[in-house]
Amino acid sequence: METMDNNVTKKVLYTGKTRTSGGREGHSISSDGRLNLELSSPGSTGNGTNPEQLFAAGWSACFIGAMGIAAGKLKVSLPKDLAVDTEVDLVMAGGEYSLQARMQINLPDVDEKIARQIVDQAHQTCPYSKATRGNISVEITLV
Repeated sequence: METMDNNVTKKVLYTGKTRTSGGREGHSISSDGRLNLELSSPGSTGNGTNPEQLFAAGWSACFIGAMGIAAGKLKVSLPKDLAVDTEVDLVMAGGEYSLQARMQINLPDVDEKIARQIVDQAHQTCPYSKATRGNISVEITLV
């Protein structure tokens, strides 16, 4: 499917589809059945995961992909043991819920200046980073 937005043609590359019932104490399944999990509220005794964990996992994976693209443009190889630790907080402020996030990027054996360039470029191009930019507080740290 292609759409026009601000005179730019967009081609949909993939659509993730899920069906969720029961909210935070419910169940989610993807249209292909690969994701099939129970949900539990943060801090509850339930056995399921929660939306904040799912968002953190998705963002981390996407960010690593964006770092790969950035590293390729800089003609640098990413280490196989790189890691992104992402924390997504559910916050209550002024009687309203919101999110905030922290990402710790571990790029072992990569020069700090090059690592910073990779991370900064990835944060500009990662679709999750774009979606959160200006909407939630995000801290990104190289460790």
